[in-house]
Amino acid sequence: MSGRYKELEYWDSRYQEEEHLLTGGHEWFGAYHDFAHLVRRELRPRTRGLVLGCGTSSLSAELHKEGVRPLVSIDYSPVCIKEMAQRHANVPDMSWMVMDARHLQFPDGTFDLVIEKGTLDAMMVDEKDPWSVTKDTITLVDKVLSEVSRVLAPGGCFMSVTFSPPHFRTRHYAQPQYGWSVSCDFYGRDFHYFFYTMHKGGQLTPLDLQRGQSLYKSHADLEQTPTLLEGDDEDFLNNIHI
Repeated sequence: MSGRYKELEYWDSRYQEEEHLLTGGHEWFGAYHDFAHLVRRELRPRTRGLVLGCGTSSLSAELHKEGVRPLVSIDYSPVCIKEMAQRHANVPDMSWMVMDARHLQFPDGTFDLVIEKGTLDAMMVDEKDPWSVTKDTITLVDKVLSEVSRVLAPGGCFMSVTFSPPHFRTRHYAQPQYGWSVSCDFYGRDFHYFFYTMHKGGQLTPLDLQRGQSLYKSHADLEQTPTLLEGDDEDFLNNIHI
């Protein structure tokens, strides 16, 4: 990934210059049908949904077909949102908004489902050592997750699709202030993608709490050689795609 993936100017320029991004075609982390079974198990009648960093992915359209309505999709690229709003102009209960995921402009408890696919990966793209994340990135991700927790209704869930395995990513999600539990599934053939589900009102396990606490250790406290927490499986080392 390029460090420019965090820059608004990069995405506006890329959407303007590369026609295939606006017309669709390539899907990061595979097509929706690859992980649809993980989404469907959480869907309920009249699920109100929010897609973070929607880009020009078909994810929003697929969720709408699943009955997630009303469905709001946000991205901080005006070029992207204009295109997607025009493309789906006649679809009821589907809206597109230019918005920063760190500052969600919705009241508390607005949504039953919030989902992101690769948005947090783009925010963390500059990190060189996933075992020792910079304070700036920790703060950035925390702002997004705090906002997600705020707009989630009681009993709602947050889904996150990423390259990052539990040993790196669960630390960010497993913070008690968010008020949710954390679980992880994976999918894919050649290599795995990871699908995290956070249930608002759920409890963190002792292992998750331990991982969450490790995020805030100073770099001086971290050992030079990574060690596994109790319950971790060494096989994860074969599935790292950061």
